[in-house]
Amino acid sequence: MPQRLVITGRSQEPRTRFTEELRRLRGERGLSLRDLAKEVGWDSSQFSKMESGQTLGGPEVVQALDQYYGTPGLLVTLWELAVADPTQFREQYRRYMVLESEAMNLWHYAVSRPPGLLQTEAYAREALAAGGLEGRELDQQVEARVGRRELLKGGDAPTFRSILSEAVLRTRLRDQREWRKQLEYLAAVSERPNVTLQVLPLDAGPHGLASTAMMFLRLLDSRTVAYAENDVRGELVEEPAMVERFQRTYDAVRDVALSPAESRTFILRMLEEMRCEPST
Repeated sequence: MPQRLVITGRSQEPRTRFTEELRRLRGERGLSLRDLAKEVGWDSSQFSKMESGQTLGGPEVVQALDQYYGTPGLLVTLWELAVADPTQFREQYRRYMVLESEAMNLWHYAVSRPPGLLQTEAYAREALAAGGLEGRELDQQVEARVGRRELLKGGDAPTFRSILSEAVLRTRLRDQREWRKQLEYLAAVSERPNVTLQVLPLDAGPHGLASTAMMFLRLLDSRTVAYAENDVRGELVEEPAMVERFQRTYDAVRDVALSPAESRTFILRMLEEMRCEPST
C-alpha cells in the first residue's frame, strides 16, 4: 500500500488540530496572548488554556476569534469536530459516543443523576470528581461531557426522551446555587420541541430498571441499540432480542411516569420550594 502523502504536516487529531490552528493564526499576526486578549476581549489565560489543549473554550469565544482573524467558519468548524471527537472520552465509552452522535432518536432512563446530555458544567464536575477524576483529566472529561449537549441543538437534532427517577431530583449538589441552576436547566430544556422529560415518582413502586440507567439509540439503518450502566460499569447491547427485552421494561416504566406537563410542574415546584428555604 502506498504511503499517504502528507501535505500540511498538521495533526489529524481534532483537538490537537484546533490548538495548532489557534497558535498558527496568532503567530502569523505576531501577537502575544496579552495582545490577543486586548483585541478580542477575553482574558489571556483563556487563550493560553485553549492553545495548550487544556480547554476548547465555548462557541462564543471561537466565533470571536474567527471574526478577528478573518477566517469565517474555520475555527468554529474545527471546534465542533474537537467537541464531537469520541477519542476524548474514556475507552469504554468511545463506540457508544460514535453511535450516539449518529442516532436519530434517543430514549433514556436515569436512576440517580441526570443524563450527561442534560447536565450543567457544575453538575458534571461534581459527578465526575465523585468517580475519582481530578486535575487535567477531570477538566477534559467535564468539557467533553458538557460538549455533548450540542447534540440536542439545531434543526437536525435527534428527538430525546428522558425519564428521571424522582431520586435524581432529590439528590442535590453540595452547592445549592449550582443545584438550582441544574433544575432550571432541566425545566428550560424540557420546553424544546425535540426533548421530552418525564419524572418517575418514588411511589410508583418497584420496576425493572430500579438499579440500571439505560439509553436506547435509534440509528440511521433503523437498528436500535442499548447502553446499560450502573456505578461500576457500562455495557453496549446490540443483540436484538436483548434490546427488545430492555425496551419492553422501559415502556413499562414510561407508562407509570408522570406526563411531560406534570413532570415540568414537578420540577418547577421543586425550584419554588428551594426559593422558600432559608439561606445558609
